[in-house]
Amino acid sequence: MKNHIPNNINNLHKISVAPMMDCTDKHYRMIIRKISSKALLYTEMIVAQSLIYSAKKEKFLDFNSEEHPLSIQFGGDDPVMLKDAARMAQDWGYDEINFNVGCPSQRVCSGNFGASLMKEPIKVAKCIESLKNNCSLPVTIKHRIGVDEDDSFDKLNSFVKEVANAGADRFTVHARKAILKGLNPKQNRSIPPLRYDMVRRLKKNNPELLIEINGGFINIDQCINALNDFDGVMIGRSAYKYPLRWSEIDQKIYGEKTTSKKASEIIFSLIPYIENHLKSGGKTWDICKHLINLVEGIPNAKIWRNEISTKSIKQELSIDNLIKSSLELQKVGY
Repeated sequence: MKNHIPNNINNLHKISVAPMMDCTDKHYRMIIRKISSKALLYTEMIVAQSLIYSAKKEKFLDFNSEEHPLSIQFGGDDPVMLKDAARMAQDWGYDEINFNVGCPSQRVCSGNFGASLMKEPIKVAKCIESLKNNCSLPVTIKHRIGVDEDDSFDKLNSFVKEVANAGADRFTVHARKAILKGLNPKQNRSIPPLRYDMVRRLKKNNPELLIEINGGFINIDQCINALNDFDGVMIGRSAYKYPLRWSEIDQKIYGEKTTSKKASEIIFSLIPYIENHLKSGGKTWDICKHLINLVEGIPNAKIWRNEISTKSIKQELSIDNLIKSSLELQKVGY
């Protein structure tokens, strides 16, 4: 294994939106990209084995050119399969590759990948090395601070050093440990306590590494404060459930002189995209299931969401209906 400590002193990705299963598909990413042109976006986790054996690789790999910068996240534990996955990711035009060592679901862990791999740092290092050696993209890793009773700082620090030596370019650390037996994925996002202090100590002990923190961030001001200690902040469920609350990322984090878009403006700007999706055989619900989260905190927001949801699920929502509904938002300045 090569002895390599990445020398990353410039991190362009101060804010990223976490990979979330059943959430961060290409339609959601188009919506969030209207809110921020700068934040790094991620695919949902793609199991390398599923990708390799799929006859329809475009189902896993296709994305819209507007989504850049975009990272593809892989799950797996076989360096040979990850080698092939890395080559595909580069050929398909992704900006970086992320390796998942944080997912706590029983289905994922039963396949010996996700958070359970934190117990096998040498295997993780071999996976990272395989990804690095077979593409020219940055290769990053997302992991927890520990797993079950393996949750000491020394084990975390040792894990990170092992993986850094394999060439990992950035570490995204979910500041909770994973409890693999007894808690489901949703519970694992809230019940284990947040330990920002552990991640802060990790960065202090490894100043040469790019370390991004994840877990519990619900507003931009929290992210700005965290950037005093860390190289980046990853936001998750808050960006999915309340996307418009993050409309000032580009201004406050990246210093862009742009104006925040309103929900109606975002929806209007997506009409051509939705029309193309329908022409290619897609359904309005594919996009509207994400789009409805733009509307919250105003009178009749729930009624608006229910109407759009019901009609799109029944395939009764036309483009004209959507435009009319968006004009209603525009009238109230939203």
